[in-house]
Amino acid sequence: MDFMALVHQAQALAQSGQRRILGLVGAPGAGKSTIAERLLAALGEQAVLVPMDGFHLANVELARLGRSARKGAPDTFDVAGYVALLQRLRRQGADEIIYAPTFRREIEEPIAGAIPILERTPLVITEGNYLLLPELGWQQVRPLLDLSCYLAVPDLVRRERLCWRHQQFGRSPAEAEAWVLSTDEPNAERIAAHRHLADLELSLD
Repeated sequence: MDFMALVHQAQALAQSGQRRILGLVGAPGAGKSTIAERLLAALGEQAVLVPMDGFHLANVELARLGRSARKGAPDTFDVAGYVALLQRLRRQGADEIIYAPTFRREIEEPIAGAIPILERTPLVITEGNYLLLPELGWQQVRPLLDLSCYLAVPDLVRRERLCWRHQQFGRSPAEAEAWVLSTDEPNAERIAAHRHLADLELSLD
């Protein structure tokens, strides 16, 4: 499937007359945020973006749990909070505003209450790594999605993007490569193992 086919699918969801949720899933560096922003540009006021990354545990909590070196792994997110938000969005009441968190890469921390979702917005786009993971609480996410799309990117391209991203936010080239190989890649393999659970697949290069 190409990007315009995904746009048409998203437009059909937005025009269904009910609140719909579209999930974009892929490994770190797959381009989830970029595709989500392009969808928003195509759909305008019909859609809003709610990123899974807003549910990263804070750095102080990761340190307390001893998980700082694995930041980005499935157990470094508040999955119950993410599921609860998706459930609220499915049953949002008239004139109710629901606030979602976002994630700021420049400080590597989630920010609460940053994204207002209005009841009149028909489509919620959510993007993240673990929307298809069938364990650790993440199995509750997929039934809340009306449509899921896996973003497939060549591994070499994806790893190059990740190394560049980590360097942009303060790591040296050697530190960036080490983090990609030790942390991002094990997560990527876990995510790719469940790509068959997606409704659609978008191939990117």
